[in-house]
Amino acid sequence: MKQYPALDVRTGEPDLLIAIVDDFGPTAVEERGEVTRVFFTSAADRDTAQRALAPRFEVSAIEVDDEDWARRSQENLQPVTVGRITVFPSLHLLTASPQPLAASPLSIIIIPSMGFGTGHHVTTRLCLAALQTIDLAGQTVLDVGTGSGVLAIAADLLGAARALGLDYDEDAIQSARENLTLNPGARRVTFETVDLAARALPAADLVTANLTGALLVREAAALLGAVRPGGTLILSGIQSHERDEVRQAFAAAAVVWERDEDGWVGIAVKKAS
Repeated sequence: MKQYPALDVRTGEPDLLIAIVDDFGPTAVEERGEVTRVFFTSAADRDTAQRALAPRFEVSAIEVDDEDWARRSQENLQPVTVGRITVFPSLHLLTASPQPLAASPLSIIIIPSMGFGTGHHVTTRLCLAALQTIDLAGQTVLDVGTGSGVLAIAADLLGAARALGLDYDEDAIQSARENLTLNPGARRVTFETVDLAARALPAADLVTANLTGALLVREAAALLGAVRPGGTLILSGIQSHERDEVRQAFAAAAVVWERDEDGWVGIAVKKAS
């Protein structure tokens, strides 16, 4: 059974914890009362984060079974609605929901895994909101750092001609493909495992990048380069204090949408024709 390295951190300041740990590549955060559990792709990343956090917090390193985490998440998570889209963490909740919710114009099933992306994390909600401000009919969409695949699937259901989700994490791509099978209405979506630092991004009319503020700044040229003239780039994973630096990194494109929610910022920029 797949296990994931994690830290259990006892803190009354989860926002401060998330701000500090963001530099160490966390893949998911689960609040458990006074303890916040933070997941990482590798034990090395976890151990580095633990050394940085130890002077300020009570921290324990653990290994968590993926199936156990998914089961508990499905028990605790409820459907989340963003505009016309409702994301369900299980097929059971979709079929058991009252008719008005189950009949949401766009319903997506995303099974919880170790990555952000079920729709419950604010960074994903910001992306889902931004997607719905754009007419995607006939557009090609590139989802960089696709995670669970929810944004690529949502883009398809919103009318995109084709959506491609990329991620360096093979487990994320496997999860995204499994989620795709649960959403048969999304017929024009593919997922690929790609080392984003090793190859140029394919061109698309719309690019979504729910990453981290630091990574967005570092990869600004590559992300802008993937957007076709007149296309749009949606940015998320940005903490409020990173907003100005990210805006500056993408200053070559015009800001057409921005929203701040719970200390996180989503931005959409439009490339000149």
